[in-house]
Amino acid sequence: MPAPTALHRPLRSTDLVLGGLLALGVATLVTTLTPVGPALLPATALLWALLWGLLVTGAGHAGGLPAVPGPANRVTLIRAALAAPVGGLALLAPMPAFPLPDAGLAWVVVLALLVLLLDGLDGAVARRSGTASAFGARFDMELDAALILALSVLAWQPGPAGVWVLAIGAMRYLFVLAGRGLPWLRADLPPSRRRQAVCVLQTPALLIALTPAVPAAAAVAAAVLALAMLTVSFATDIVYLYRNRPGSHPQTPEETP
Repeated sequence: MPAPTALHRPLRSTDLVLGGLLALGVATLVTTLTPVGPALLPATALLWALLWGLLVTGAGHAGGLPAVPGPANRVTLIRAALAAPVGGLALLAPMPAFPLPDAGLAWVVVLALLVLLLDGLDGAVARRSGTASAFGARFDMELDAALILALSVLAWQPGPAGVWVLAIGAMRYLFVLAGRGLPWLRADLPPSRRRQAVCVLQTPALLIALTPAVPAAAAVAAAVLALAMLTVSFATDIVYLYRNRPGSHPQTPEETP
């Protein structure tokens, strides 16, 4: 058997170590400059260890997706390192013993904006360097979903939205879980600008919802709008998948705006 090429060998441990150091460095900066408290460090480390385990043990390579340690995936890894402290704060925020100050929320906004600004850069780098892969696309998508889940938690606690806002972050995972019992939900969907736009809008809407300077009414309205758009988008896709399930009369794929 030939040796794996540079484009198809597993992600290097060095990359994950450096990414973890960046994540912990950012978490340390947040705890130093705000009264967040040192609990953020182990929370961030726990999330990075989980990511490492998913990537290295193969759970992150479901479906035979190859790990490509090219420049694009390193950009995504940097995004993950910046998002990890946000996830750490989301783990801690619902705890009564961990009140999250406004300064901590301000760092959430800054870090999430950086992750959002870097989104798309990894795809552009992959295309220019010729290292685009199914793994890279999946890695990028899962990171976006995890960030949206963390932001939805922070929009609930300590944000002004009710527990219903958690549906924004949970909806994609519930869809995947439903697919275990309903195989037709796991079928491929046609490309959709509507789906892409709705996904992109979730992060800024949640940032509006959890920013302390935003009036509570406007914050809740942003979260309600994001949830409504996401619900309609998922419902549209579910209807399409149901109509095109095995054994049904196939429908013509529609490219939605």
